[in-house]
Amino acid sequence: MSNVTEAVIQRLQLQSEKIRKRLVEIVYMSKSGHIGGSLSSVEIETALYFYVMNVDSKNPQKEGRDRFILSKGHSMEALYATLAAAGFIDNSLLDTYGKFQSPLAGHPTKKIPGIELNSGALGHGLSVGVGLAIAAKMDQKPYRTYVLMGDGEQGEGSIYEAAMSASHYKLDNLIAIIDRNCLQISGKTEDVMSLEPMRQRWEAFGWEVFDVDGNNIADVVNNFENMNCNNKPKLMIAHTTKGCGVSFMEKVAKWHHGVPNEEQYTEAITEIEDRINRLSKLL
Repeated sequence: MSNVTEAVIQRLQLQSEKIRKRLVEIVYMSKSGHIGGSLSSVEIETALYFYVMNVDSKNPQKEGRDRFILSKGHSMEALYATLAAAGFIDNSLLDTYGKFQSPLAGHPTKKIPGIELNSGALGHGLSVGVGLAIAAKMDQKPYRTYVLMGDGEQGEGSIYEAAMSASHYKLDNLIAIIDRNCLQISGKTEDVMSLEPMRQRWEAFGWEVFDVDGNNIADVVNNFENMNCNNKPKLMIAHTTKGCGVSFMEKVAKWHHGVPNEEQYTEAITEIEDRINRLSKLL
């Protein structure tokens, strides 16, 4: 059972919608980005940075901090907006995204406070996460490592080598999350490369698996709360909606890396602001 109060959940919901709005803004202003997968992962990243992880925006390299790796590095806009909301970078820096000499690249770079790994080549994040988790065990450090992967990324063989290693070394300090929105750049994941039965596959590798509504922040937080140290690495299969929170983008493959025009941008922002206003009245 979880001790997370309704008030905390409402604050996290409100924060996630503010992050959602900001990432839509920076994609529109920069005329570039991977908006669909960023929108689907907002609640996951909000839960991690505003409730779950032991991190400090005033001291991003502090000893004993939890580590977060965005393995699906192309969905960078959600992470930039989250880092700004959490105070790791100045909010105004987001307005430079996509502009000449901006430090905000199209994939994660360690030059930005709060980012642990240059990522973007799909299939690498979990392997690095395994290394970080092993290091924590060897050094007897309490930190956890969280790795957010895409579901299209699951076709990479290196992921399953890492999965075997994590189980072999009993890395219960490693938590992987799959953003299971069922769409990738070339269409439906099951048409490109069948991933099911996903849960049974990872359980066969020796992982403890949680199926979660990845766009329901209460479900996400409660499942993170219920993860115990039992010598097994953890996998959260976060069932999400590509383009979540912008109705005309939801479950539409072209919004993997689409950019809204002015009319679409206005419609998207209006939808999100309506939810922000409703949630604000509850607090």
